[in-house]
Amino acid sequence: MLQPRNKPLNSLLVKPAGPDCNLDCTYCFYLEKSELFSPGTHRMSVETLETLIRQAMEQGGPHVSFAWQGGEPTLMGLPWFEQAVEFQKQYGGGKSVGNGLQTNGLLLDSDWAKFLKKYEFLVGLSIDGPQRIHDTYRVTRGRKGSWEVVAAKAKMLMAEGVETNALTVVTSESAEHPEEIYEYLKALGFRYMQFIPCVERSADDPSAVASFSVSAEAYGRFLVQMFDLWHNDFENGLPTTSIRYFDSVFHKYVGMSAPDCTLGRTCGTYVVVEHNGDVFSCDFFVEPKWKLGNIATDRLDEMLNSDLQTAFGEWKADLPEMCRSCRWLRNCWGGCTKDRIRDPQLTDPNHFCRSYMMFFEHADTALTELAMRWRHQSMIGGTVRSLRVRS
Repeated sequence: MLQPRNKPLNSLLVKPAGPDCNLDCTYCFYLEKSELFSPGTHRMSVETLETLIRQAMEQGGPHVSFAWQGGEPTLMGLPWFEQAVEFQKQYGGGKSVGNGLQTNGLLLDSDWAKFLKKYEFLVGLSIDGPQRIHDTYRVTRGRKGSWEVVAAKAKMLMAEGVETNALTVVTSESAEHPEEIYEYLKALGFRYMQFIPCVERSADDPSAVASFSVSAEAYGRFLVQMFDLWHNDFENGLPTTSIRYFDSVFHKYVGMSAPDCTLGRTCGTYVVVEHNGDVFSCDFFVEPKWKLGNIATDRLDEMLNSDLQTAFGEWKADLPEMCRSCRWLRNCWGGCTKDRIRDPQLTDPNHFCRSYMMFFEHADTALTELAMRWRHQSMIGGTVRSLRVRS
């Protein structure tokens, strides 16, 4: 037994509009989840919302985080989110509450921005880079690009003072342009970035990955080049830009738990709540096999600590000999479980095994030196600013 059975209920990933979205991104893995639910529009009722927040606040620890994702969560409308905040106040009981919103940005306006700023939402804005890169896959149902609107919404959010991260999917095309993407995001005003490698099965040929999937070698080169860009931007020994993967890896180098679940020995430390109250192990595994229950009839804390969720979390730790004998095992722990099953022609334990080997071979010396400097400063200076991480 690798996982304790008393995992605290600290964070929830909520899909209030289910798989519904106002974009039709070529690489989206979640639109197909509509097949799991009744036809038509999918929206979380106010009654289900209240049950969700009441349970989370009553059963959760001293700090509870809500990550609102989709599909596109802003399809719920601003009044619905205002009601969510009111429920958090009503059932909070003095606890600290965090809110994160992952959005394509299309529906945001000044009223949204003022609300997000007032209640300190952390916004993850999906933007893949400059126009020619972003508009390759992030398109409307009419196959029109979305970059022009999204870039304008990014500027609006920042002008309003909303904490905003760039969420950037790395595809077979965009992996060839790390410097262009990095410099563009910086120029737009982003200082917090998350790069998400894409691998999905081909809809036309189930025996192969989709053409937009990034290969292990291409993503490895991307990580290496992006690390150098990030490291070269340091000032006085500290980063000027936060890249989530590098920040999370750094936690491992200083003996701390990485906030990125893909870097843990096990996973399953949070649950996903769909629009109808169904609860699943992970948003990459919203499927009948990993359905834990429904908040109308089951408790969130019990589902989080259930036999099924424990088995899901320990699945990650079931590694082959290639992983167990790898020198980078404790830095990686096999990566994300989904990346072991999305590639039907997989020969390595994980689609991105070679990527991570390339990265650690390149970055290990620099990260080790950074960790030594961090420890030294901690010993002589008390509390120091660490590498910043956004969850």
